[in-house]
Amino acid sequence: MNTSLTEQKKSWLILLAFWLLLLVLASLRPLAVPDEGRYGEIGRWMLLSGDWLTPRLNGIPFFHKPPYLYWLEALSVAALGANELALRLVPALHAGLMLSALYLAARHISTEVIARRAVIMLGSSLGFLVGGQYVNHDMLVATWIGLAIWAFAFAFMAGDKPHATLARLGFLACALGMLSKGLIGIALPGLVMLVWLLWTRQFRKVLYLPWFSGLALFCAVALPWFVLAQRTYPNFFNYMFVGQQFNRYTAASYNNPQPWWFYLLALMLLLFPWVFFALGQLRRVTTTTLATAIGMPEAWWRLCWAWVLAILVFFSVPNSKLVGYILPVIPALALLAALGWQRSMAHRATAGRVFAGIVLLNVGLALVLVLKVGDVTRASRTQDIAGALACAVAPTDTVYVSDAYPYDLPFYAQTSKPLVVLENWPLLRQQVGDGWQRELFEGADFDAQAAQALQPLDVLARVAATPGHWLVTHNGSALTHHLPGWTLYHRGAGWSIYRSGGTLVDDSAAKRPEPAEHKGLPGCKDQRQK
Repeated sequence: MNTSLTEQKKSWLILLAFWLLLLVLASLRPLAVPDEGRYGEIGRWMLLSGDWLTPRLNGIPFFHKPPYLYWLEALSVAALGANELALRLVPALHAGLMLSALYLAARHISTEVIARRAVIMLGSSLGFLVGGQYVNHDMLVATWIGLAIWAFAFAFMAGDKPHATLARLGFLACALGMLSKGLIGIALPGLVMLVWLLWTRQFRKVLYLPWFSGLALFCAVALPWFVLAQRTYPNFFNYMFVGQQFNRYTAASYNNPQPWWFYLLALMLLLFPWVFFALGQLRRVTTTTLATAIGMPEAWWRLCWAWVLAILVFFSVPNSKLVGYILPVIPALALLAALGWQRSMAHRATAGRVFAGIVLLNVGLALVLVLKVGDVTRASRTQDIAGALACAVAPTDTVYVSDAYPYDLPFYAQTSKPLVVLENWPLLRQQVGDGWQRELFEGADFDAQAAQALQPLDVLARVAATPGHWLVTHNGSALTHHLPGWTLYHRGAGWSIYRSGGTLVDDSAAKRPEPAEHKGLPGCKDQRQK
């Protein structure tokens, strides 16, 4: 057998092994709140409601992000059922695509050995093994940003004029990036290309891009949903693009304020310890030394650094910062780390054992993190009460929540109607900052009927004597001391269930089988099977 084919087969098997490991890890933990509960439930609700235009949280429009994630989640839940793995399959598929694109690109611009090493470094990182299974928009948009950069870069490096087909693939990737998370799907590939083309003196090639066909392809894929949403909801453009994108980037009033160096620390965690070998590439080298030492043209080396530094600076500017935002840089950083290892470690006799030891250490860290996170977050989640609620509640019953919104409860109980969220909404509109309450009442402004899910606290007194009403609230909530007519039904680690018009029962009642005529919610069966 041809030696190169054998080596390529080995690389693909390693890539597949890391992706399968990612899926195994994804099946070992409950949903994290708020993100996974929020975004996972939006996908399930989209399938349940049949409304593929409007992402909805608790039946209320949720226009913080475009719908690409929710469409794929709905399809996955339709095929695999409402479970964690069905949701995590979506980011996992994109993580696998990111890893595959890195391998194919690195193999072309460098060597098989370096390409495989870059795959192993990325595949064994927390950025891949944890970020690649986390249910939110970050891995999706990171993948399409990366694919756009690779496609455009290969198009520009094809000759005096860009390769038209590759450039069109870049436009397509930008369209999917925009559908994943908005304007950064266009802005970041454009920023990286601008920096790189100026740095390598290729900017004149921009004139020869297939602008007409590329933009037509971009518009055909990216724009229909935005146009339909704006026609249906006249304030949509202002809310999504001004409120949720420009304002979040420029304002200092949003959650998660962090110092400018936050993403430097984040990258050390996401790509530990490989990132330190990438930093070794910052040492000054000549073109001849670089090409000879690692077999990689300088233009590609500059692309990797333009990729990392442009995006790092872009996300370091805003006051609000989240770890997942920096995921777009990890493919380029992994390739730089593979090059750094080649220069500093590959020639040493112990290099193979050290490399294998680091990989095993990283996989072990990821496994410990996945297995322990459920215990650490047990009190904040509602999974432990979801089965009891699902088995007790009839489909026509009403479930109320207060003090906080239990993001994962609708998904685990598989509710078929929105929860009724009880708060002093007029006061919250004046006082509350960037939080779950604002998500709900701002979304309710788009749909008056859906807004009926937001009710005042005095509703509890009006329905207390009527059976068929349930309340879910935090343990120890001050509200529970003023609930005449409501009795405790089930207490979990962090949340409790109360019911109206009944007598006090102990926790074991929630575990007894219901009469055959009472079918409960679909989550009853799922939770009992666990």
